[in-house]
Amino acid sequence: MATKLIAAAVLAVLLGFSVLRWRTAQLHTKILLGLGIGAAAGIAGKFWFPGADWLLWIVDNVANPIGQVFLRMLFMIVIPLIFGSVTLGVASLGDLKKIGRIGGKAFGFFFATTAAAATIGLTLMNVIAPGRRMDPAVRADLLAEYGGEAASRVGGGVDFGINTFVNIVPRNIVDTMARMDMLGLIFFSIVFGIALTQIPKEKAKPIMDILDGLVEAVSRIIDYAMRLAPYGVAGLIFAVTVRFGTDVLQSLLFYVMTVMLGLILHLTGVIGLLAKFLLGIPYRTFFRKCRTLMVTAFSTSSSNATLPENIKTAEEEFGVPKEIASFVLPLGATMNMNGTALFEGMTVLFLSQVFALGLSIPSQIAVVILCVITAVGAAGVPGGSIPLLALILTTVNIPAEGIALILGVDRILDMSRTVPNVMGDQLTALFVAKTEGVALDTTG
Repeated sequence: MATKLIAAAVLAVLLGFSVLRWRTAQLHTKILLGLGIGAAAGIAGKFWFPGADWLLWIVDNVANPIGQVFLRMLFMIVIPLIFGSVTLGVASLGDLKKIGRIGGKAFGFFFATTAAAATIGLTLMNVIAPGRRMDPAVRADLLAEYGGEAASRVGGGVDFGINTFVNIVPRNIVDTMARMDMLGLIFFSIVFGIALTQIPKEKAKPIMDILDGLVEAVSRIIDYAMRLAPYGVAGLIFAVTVRFGTDVLQSLLFYVMTVMLGLILHLTGVIGLLAKFLLGIPYRTFFRKCRTLMVTAFSTSSSNATLPENIKTAEEEFGVPKEIASFVLPLGATMNMNGTALFEGMTVLFLSQVFALGLSIPSQIAVVILCVITAVGAAGVPGGSIPLLALILTTVNIPAEGIALILGVDRILDMSRTVPNVMGDQLTALFVAKTEGVALDTTG
């Protein structure tokens, strides 16, 4: 009884504080407040009324729908935003040599930061070894609880090989857009933008004006969606915590803490320090300018959904030219997944420890390489890395069904790993702009 009274008091204080701050708070603060209220209310509901029908009704008919409307508003503009922004970015760069130079810098930086992330993850997992702490009874319970979902995720397998690169070239661009195949869309957009540079300017200008208007209209829709963000975030996190509470989290506590530590180290110790020493942006200034971006990434769990805010941050906060931001950041949202590579590497090693299947150093190096490569193919949507994780597990002879052990906590880890994903993209855009002679805005 005392515990419930304390929980009620904490929730009341949080609600009271949120109401007082709401009117004057900036957007990122409102999103954080929504996140805190949703999480606190969900945990309280799970604690006081576990399994109550009315609580689940609220999840299914109020909280989750609000969250899904918010996500859908972001996802619905991803296709026109990527097509318009990438095409304009390429066409604005004009010179094919310049396009190749900027693309080469971006890909090189993508590879370096992603490899660093995967290496950090494997190093931490070897040192802390949380997989050896799991109770066999808990392992059996988790496999039973999430085995069916894991089978459906692993089910069809993943065709990753030479055909992956062949399929980047789309047969039908309309079908590619309908399936939200981002690699195919980006390829078409780049080729279309290059083609615009090769035709007479008087013919290219009307098309570029239309695309510019399209991007402007999409930006206005983004503003509408972000007004809904605090409520959508509250609904999404409420739905997750009501369904799972902290039960699964407790069972996998050491695993979750180790992955979180890895993500934090990469975000603050690699991305933050590179911004400071490589680009000359003060440490606190870099993260302060990116605070709304990070909150949006965490709440949506999607690099694609966060792309509009990422472009806006690069252009308005740091002064990255539109043509560079519009070219590099959509590429990053599809191909640069620092947090995902770190998560995949740590999870592979964690499951090898759980099943007592030790991975040799050469095998772990292979895991790093696979994490870097498959991160390119990871969908920039919630849970998009799970099918590719199954591919890596199978490659190093670890049962792919082991994914069932981590599905219960994947939502919170998905939210967390999206932050270094998008921050790695932002850092790459800043790096490319800096090396192209752009004077970045480094003031607070």
